[in-house]
Amino acid sequence: MRIIYTLVAIFLSTISRGADDVAKAFAEDRPNVIFFLTDDQRNDFLGVTGHPLVKTPHIDSLAAQGVLFENAFVTTSICAASRASLLTGLYERPHRYTFKRPPLAKVHTEASYPALLKKGGYRTGFIGKFGVGVRKGARDSMFDVFIPLGRNPYFHKQADGSRRHETEVAADKAIGFLREAKQAAVPFCLSVSFNASHAEDSDKKNHFPYPKAVAGLYQGVKMPPPRIADPAVYEAHPKFLKKSINRQRFFWRWDTEEKYQHNMRNYLRMISGIDGAIGRVIGELKQLGMADNTVVIYMADNGYYAASRGFAGKWSHYEESQRVPLIIFDPRLAEGKRGRRESKIVLNVDIAPTIVAMADGRVPDGYQGRDLGPLVNAEEKGKGRTDFFCEHRMNHSTIPKWEGVRGERFKYARYYEQEPSFEFLHDLKADPMELK
Repeated sequence: MRIIYTLVAIFLSTISRGADDVAKAFAEDRPNVIFFLTDDQRNDFLGVTGHPLVKTPHIDSLAAQGVLFENAFVTTSICAASRASLLTGLYERPHRYTFKRPPLAKVHTEASYPALLKKGGYRTGFIGKFGVGVRKGARDSMFDVFIPLGRNPYFHKQADGSRRHETEVAADKAIGFLREAKQAAVPFCLSVSFNASHAEDSDKKNHFPYPKAVAGLYQGVKMPPPRIADPAVYEAHPKFLKKSINRQRFFWRWDTEEKYQHNMRNYLRMISGIDGAIGRVIGELKQLGMADNTVVIYMADNGYYAASRGFAGKWSHYEESQRVPLIIFDPRLAEGKRGRRESKIVLNVDIAPTIVAMADGRVPDGYQGRDLGPLVNAEEKGKGRTDFFCEHRMNHSTIPKWEGVRGERFKYARYYEQEPSFEFLHDLKADPMELK
C-alpha cells in the first residue's frame, strides 16, 4: 500500500506544476508532433519490415528518413489497455484500465502526454478511435480538438450523401487540424488513431472494409500462407488456449483457403489505405511549410495473428501478438543518422515520455517508460533495456489471463488462473518461432 501512495504522490507532484511553470520549462525550439496509431497490425505487415506484397510507400519513406525500431512491443496486447499505456506511459497494472474496468483515474489523465503538452502551450488534437474511458472533463484537459470516429460502420455518410471510409475521414480531419494550427502559430501535437486495420466484427462477410481508393490493389494476387501454418502447431497447445477467443474468431475469417485469400487481400488493402491517408497528411504538412519542424511517429496498438498458429486476434504471449511496428521520423536529425534500424527493445509505454521529452526536455517521474530521443539521435550509450514485464488482465471467459517477462533471449509466460497455473518458457535464440 505504501508503494501505491508513493506512486500517487509522484503523479500529483508531476501535475501540480502550474501552466506558467510548465511553459517556462519548454525549450524555445519546440517541435510539432504527429502520432499515427493503427489497430491490429504486427511488425511484419509493412513493406519496409519485409512483407512480400503489402504496398506502404509513405510509411516506408518515413523509415528511410527516420529510425525503424525492429524490436518494438506492447506490454498488454489489447487495444484498451495498450492505448491507456500509450497515453500515460504506464503498464496496465498501475493505470488499471482495460475493457470492463472503470475509466482512467484523473491523476493519470492529468499526467498524460496531451495534457502535459496542452499545459505547456501546445495546441493538442485527437482524431479517430480513442478507445479509453476517462472521467468527465478529462478530454477537455487533454485536447483542444477532439474528433472521435467509430468503425461501425467504417463508411461514414457525408453532407452530400456520399459515404467515405473512416481512414479517409481521419485524414480529412487531420488536414483541417493542420490548417488551423498554421493559423494559430503555436506548436501542436496531433494524435491520429485509425480504426483500421481492425476487422469489423459485426460484419461476418465483409470483415475488412477498405477505402475505395485501394480497391484495385492485390486483385487476383495469391496471398502467402500464414506465418506459422502447420496445423500441428495449434494442436500442440493446451486446451484452454485451443478454446480461447483466438480460435473462435479463426473460424470467422481464416479457416478455409477461400476465406483466407479474400480476407487477407482486404486486410492488406486496409493497411495500404492507412498508408495513403498518411501520405495525404504529410503532403499537407509540407504544403503548409511545417514539415521541417514536425516529428512523425508511427505505431500499432497491438499485434495480430492473422491465422498464424491457427489463431485470429492477439491477447496471448506469442510474438505475433506482442510485436508491433514503430517508426520515428525527426526532420531535424542529421543526414548521417537517418534510415537507421534500431535493435534495442522499446515499448508502447515509451511513447508518452518520448513525446513529452521532445517538448519539455524532461520525463515525468511517474512514467514507467523511457524517452526514446537518445536512441533516435544515436546518442544512447550502453546496452539499453534487456527485458520487460508484460501481462493481460482483462476479465473475459475466453481470454486467459497471463503475466510474464520477455527478454532478449528468453520469454516466460504464466497463465495464472488455470488449475494448476500453466507456464511457457521459450528460448528465442534456439527457437525464434516459439514452437517448443
